[in-house]
Amino acid sequence: MQVRHLLELYEQGNRNFAGVDLSQADLRGVILIGVNLQGANLKGANLTRAFLIKSDLSGAQMNWANLNFTKMSEATLVDTELTKANLNGAFLVKSKLAGVKLSGANLSGANLRCANLRGANLCGAQLERVNLRDADLSNANCKWANLSEARLIGAKLDHCSLGFVNLSRAWLKGLDIAGFDLEGVNFHRAKLSGANLEGTNLPCANLSEAQLDRVNLKRANLRGANLTEASLEGANLTKANLIRADLTGVHLKGAKLDDAKVEDILPKAAMLPELMDYSLYSAAV
Repeated sequence: MQVRHLLELYEQGNRNFAGVDLSQADLRGVILIGVNLQGANLKGANLTRAFLIKSDLSGAQMNWANLNFTKMSEATLVDTELTKANLNGAFLVKSKLAGVKLSGANLSGANLRCANLRGANLCGAQLERVNLRDADLSNANCKWANLSEARLIGAKLDHCSLGFVNLSRAWLKGLDIAGFDLEGVNFHRAKLSGANLEGTNLPCANLSEAQLDRVNLKRANLRGANLTEASLEGANLTKANLIRADLTGVHLKGAKLDDAKVEDILPKAAMLPELMDYSLYSAAV
């Protein structure tokens, strides 16, 4: 369908464009509010700064589409194909994206607050500075994704895959990720105060300069983790595995370290009671 014809039909009140072929179409800045684009072919289409508020794009093919700064609040994109699409700065507040395919997509600076991303594939996606506050990422695949400086406060992450994710400088305060496999995750300078990481698997994770005050790390596996200059004041590290972890310059005032495993931690001076709480010191000697 020609873009001009589409817009003429829209002006006439037509809202049903299910299955339409708009591949490679130039749709920059168009206003298509509340339209039905289910199953549409929008591969490679340019929708930069378009308005698709409350529109239904479920099952649409949107690989490589350009959705820079597109307004799609309360839109429905269930099972939509957006692999390698560009959604830089897109506005997707309260949108329904269950099962959406966003592998390798660019969502830097996108606003996905309160969005439903259950079962979404975000593997390897670029999500720097994305807003995911109160979003539902249950059963989503976020492996290898870049979530640096992302806001995830209040997000639901039940059974979300987070292996080797970059969460440096991310806002994760109060997040519940107890029991998660977080191998290879980068938490450099992340804000995790008050989060629940009980029983998490964090071998060789980068937690340098992270804010971990009052975090629950009970029985967490931190073997070989980098905790240099991290703040763990008031944290619960009971029975945590800290073998070969690097605690250079770590702040542990008021931390609980009962029965923590501390063999071969670095540096050796960190075992002094004035740097580590008495619980860790007594366990070490």
